[in-house]
Order: sequence, then C-alpha cells, then structure tokens
Amino acid sequence: MDIKKLFLLEKKATKGLLPHEWVIIGYAVLTFCFVLIGWESYSNISALAWTRVKLVGATLALWGIYRLAPCRMSMLLRIVVQLILLGEWYPDTYEINKVLPNLDHVVAQWEQNIFNMQPGQTFSETMPWWWVSEPMHLGYGSYYFLLGGIPLLYFLHRYDEFLRTSFIVLSAFFAFYLFFDLMPVTGPQFYFEAVGLDKIREGIFPEMGTYFATHQECLPIPGADGPFKAFVQIMHDAGERPTAAFPSSHVGASTVLLMLAIRFCRKQKSWTTMYWFMPLYILLCFSTVYIKAHYAVDAMAGIPFGIVFYFILAAIYDRIKVKG
Repeated sequence: MDIKKLFLLEKKATKGLLPHEWVIIGYAVLTFCFVLIGWESYSNISALAWTRVKLVGATLALWGIYRLAPCRMSMLLRIVVQLILLGEWYPDTYEINKVLPNLDHVVAQWEQNIFNMQPGQTFSETMPWWWVSEPMHLGYGSYYFLLGGIPLLYFLHRYDEFLRTSFIVLSAFFAFYLFFDLMPVTGPQFYFEAVGLDKIREGIFPEMGTYFATHQECLPIPGADGPFKAFVQIMHDAGERPTAAFPSSHVGASTVLLMLAIRFCRKQKSWTTMYWFMPLYILLCFSTVYIKAHYAVDAMAGIPFGIVFYFILAAIYDRIKVKG
C-alpha cells in the first residue's frame, strides 16, 4: 500500500458512529441494565459503571479523532484500539457473572458422558513433552496474531471490506461476551483446582455455587518450559479470570476469522493465507483443551457458534452497509 494513501483525507468520510461502535455502546447499556436489575447482589456497581464510561468514552474519542482527520490511518486506529480494548471487556464478564451459580459441574458432566473421561485432564498429563507442549502453546498464543492479522490483511489488500470485517470480528466478541455474562463456566483450570484432581478422576463434579466470586486460584499451565509457554503464562497472568469457558471464544472467534480468511482468499484468488492460517487454527483448537482453559465440549461448541455468528453478522452488515 502507498504510505501516502494512509494519510490522504477522504472526500466522503463516514460521519456517524460505525455499526460496531453502536454494538459496543448497546452492549455497555444492556449489561449495566442487567447489573441494575440485580443490584443487591453486586458490591461493585460503581466500578462496573466507571468501566463502561471509560470504554464508551474511548469509543467516542476515536470517532472524534477520525472526524478531525478522516483518513485510512485514523480509521485503522479506530479499529485497532477497539481490538485492544477487548482485553478490558473480557474480565468484565467475570464481574457480571460471578454473582450467578457456577455451571462447571454441568459442563464437566457433559464431558464425562461423551468421553468417559476429562480430556482437559488427560491430554497434557499423558503428553507433557516439549515437542507437544510448545506447539500447543504456540497455537494458543497465535490467537492474538490471528485476531490482528486477518483484519490487517483486509486493510492492506481489500480496504473496501475492512469495515465489514471489523464489524463481524468485534460484534462476534460481544455476542460471546453476552453469552458469558449469563452462563458462568470457569473451565478446567479453575474448576479442577477448586474441586481437587482426585475427585475429578473419580467422576465427582460438585456444584460450586458462587465460590468463584471470591476465589481465582487455578492449576499451573501444563507442559515443558519453553518460549511459547512463557508467552502464554504472561498473557494468562495479565488478564485470565474464572469466566468465559463455554463456548470457547478462542475457538469461536478464530472460526469467525477462518471464515473471513476463506473469503479473503476467494476474493484474492490465492490461497496462500490458508497455508499459515489453518495449521495455527488447528493447533489453537486443540491447545485450549491441552492447557485446561476449556473443556473439549467448549472447543467443539465454539466452531458452530463461530460459523453461525459469522453468517448472521455478515448478513446484518450487508443490510446496514456503511455509506460515506
């Protein structure tokens, strides 16, 4: 791309908020209304309100920057910052759902009924070797690369579909977050630690109620030490919470990105992108179970959820397509 084009002022700049920005504002208002309904259960309403003020304020500020200098670079900033701010919205799901009864015992029992074991427990225990764990951690860590990489490909090579792509990706995350707000499942790394591995091996899955409202202890990240495991550990320590396990948004969002990657390849008439995307996608799907972030059923559910979200959001955008 010609660098000059990045800063060339657009003659027909988009004046109003973008569709994904309305989604963000709508999510902020809807979830805070949910909190207000059950306000007696929350001790941190002011913090939840302040989070929404900050993030909606950031959204409006990004719109203001673009209006001052409407160009491709300010539009890119408008999207990239929202992708980064997903890291603020994710732990917010924990703050909302921690007052609800935990449902890990239900999902763990599904797992047991299907596999007659807990894959999240046995996978890493039977394959702790470096040559297995490092590819698994590479796959899990590649999530962040894929999340930024696919929108960037559209920005650089198919700018006419960049806003469409951004809407689908960002809106899919908030669809997942809304689901997590109402379905508190922590995943094996938190639930197994709370219950005890001995009981898990015996197929005992007790209800935990609101235990995780005050406990965030989790199992250590499995596998041999290596650079990719170290990266996953850093990301885990930075923002992991006992929330958002079912369905797996790692798998679901990556499936949305897969659908966008396929569309990109078709439009470009070249499948080069899939040569690196598919291996990382496959590793990511398995890695979520390997590191005990998700039950196998979480990962399995993430795929159809991602496909459905993609087609619904694509259809919505195509009906409300942004015009200059």
